[in-house]
Amino acid sequence: MAHLLGAEHIAMAYVGKPVLKDVSLGLADGDRIGIVGRNGEGKSTLMALLAGRIAPDAGRVTRRSDVTVGFLGQRDELDPAQTVRQAVAGGQPDHVWAAQAGSRAVMAALLGEVDLDTPVSELSGGQRRRAALARVLIERPEVLFLDEPTNHLDLEAITWLADHLKRRWPAGKGALAVVTHDRWFLDQVSQDTWEVHDGVVEPFEGGYAAYVLQRVERDRQAAAGAARRRSILRKELAWLRRGAPARTSKPKFRLDAAAALIADEPAPRDPVALSRLAMTRLGKDVVDLEGVTAGYDGQAVVSDVTWAIGPGDRLGLLGANGAGKTTLLAVVTGALRPMAGRVKRGKTVRVATLSQDMAQIEALADQRILDVLERLKASYQAGGRAAGSWTGGGRDARPGWAAGTEEMTPTGLLERLGFQVHHLATPVRDLSGGQRRRLQLALVLMEEPNVLILDEPSNDLDTDMLAAVEDLLDSWPGTLIVVSHDRYLVERVTDQQWAVLDGHLRHLPGGIDQYLELARAAAQGSAAPAATPAAATTPPAAASSAQEARAAKKELAAVERRLARLRVETDQVNQALTKADPTDFQQVMALTAKLTDLNQSITEQEERWLELADQAGL
Repeated sequence: MAHLLGAEHIAMAYVGKPVLKDVSLGLADGDRIGIVGRNGEGKSTLMALLAGRIAPDAGRVTRRSDVTVGFLGQRDELDPAQTVRQAVAGGQPDHVWAAQAGSRAVMAALLGEVDLDTPVSELSGGQRRRAALARVLIERPEVLFLDEPTNHLDLEAITWLADHLKRRWPAGKGALAVVTHDRWFLDQVSQDTWEVHDGVVEPFEGGYAAYVLQRVERDRQAAAGAARRRSILRKELAWLRRGAPARTSKPKFRLDAAAALIADEPAPRDPVALSRLAMTRLGKDVVDLEGVTAGYDGQAVVSDVTWAIGPGDRLGLLGANGAGKTTLLAVVTGALRPMAGRVKRGKTVRVATLSQDMAQIEALADQRILDVLERLKASYQAGGRAAGSWTGGGRDARPGWAAGTEEMTPTGLLERLGFQVHHLATPVRDLSGGQRRRLQLALVLMEEPNVLILDEPSNDLDTDMLAAVEDLLDSWPGTLIVVSHDRYLVERVTDQQWAVLDGHLRHLPGGIDQYLELARAAAQGSAAPAATPAAATTPPAAASSAQEARAAKKELAAVERRLARLRVETDQVNQALTKADPTDFQQVMALTAKLTDLNQSITEQEERWLELADQAGL
């Protein structure tokens, strides 16, 4: 593979704090790199250095003379005085960029609803982000650096972008480096992973799932001071291996040692125990919506919605921006009275919402974290586990948890969310965006709700902290509703998905894949799909093969969901067997027969998965 650019012994520091120390690496034709690491470790700095946007304090970055580089930073560089057409197309006449199928596809996918004559200054934050992304994609550079490209994108746009990047270059050509907290996106577009930590860049083979596998094995071998970190990663790995086997099918390294680590790892959640705890805290009734129509100023946003939300339900709510998700949740929480229909709310329901609005945290700006905690109760109910003590130090430090109690201290929760003792004296105004988001989540949980609504909870969180938040939610015994464009997060922490489509609520037994199909069908019904380079140049035989592979991948996702449901049912039957009266012969026989049928079904689905994986080329 031809070398494109590289770094030789580069170092960088900010305000005397080393960020990168003696780093040497390179990008070659065909490289697809996902860059991960905790916030503040230097991911964006590394990308800016490689892209030539900043100069290193020491060492040098070299680039082949004919290589073109595209860069999308977290802050766009669009000229507010220009129109969208001028800013994105670089002054090219419409007939020039529109003659290129790739450029048409980019504009349609990212700016299809934006008037190209609109001044950049009048765009919303999300529209500006899409315009900046469209500009760098239309430039078609040989090396592409993307820093958090999925920010402000909905599920459809994220799925489109992943597909676009996979088809963008011929095999073995071009190079991509991407920083993102979206783990599904990482697995889709990256073939290798760089982890930035403690001033170094550590390479891993494969995408996010493969990276997790290797880190678990590395931590097992290193052992010292990483007990809590390993526990979280083991749970993450167990979910990846059990719930989505396609994610880990490609790594070239040996998996047997890593697989042995999770042989006895339980499922991330115990649905029976959590359901029992939720019933205790909530009773049988939570929130029931019957024929609800709601909106503002007499204009309906959602219509004829019937939704039964039960104790312990873990629900993902999907929909494009502006579809009506916020309106529907306002009805659920009681903040908005419906125009028609009936809302029945349980007497014991206590709802708390983690919103995108950070006003609660901004109001605490002048206070130290310790000052905030002193006004809270000494402990609060947290479910089946409670905070314990520190189990290590350094970058692998995570607090341990002790079983057998249902109380947690505020500092224990903050520790579990990545805060250390010295952070307690920090004024809230000096916290990073990710730290503010974690403090906001902690304060919401300390309200002791039994219905928790999370609105884009992954904002500003790195992949490690997302795994820690998910681990925390696994033991939270209440009703959970998650609104997020982060596909991995939704699939990880929820058991059912619903979508707001055309003002109506629809259940999605097929999960996010079904939602994307419905959204795609709706879009094709309203406008002809834009042509793509692949559609124009792919021979019929290759197109047929590609179509078969896509169909196999689609069925794979359905098989994986069926397997997940079958395993949950198996766990429930096993639980029932342990509690059954051994003298009740008929009940024991019925449960045993059901367990046999479930195991047979699991075997059949696993065999089908292997067939489909082969057809899909996994």
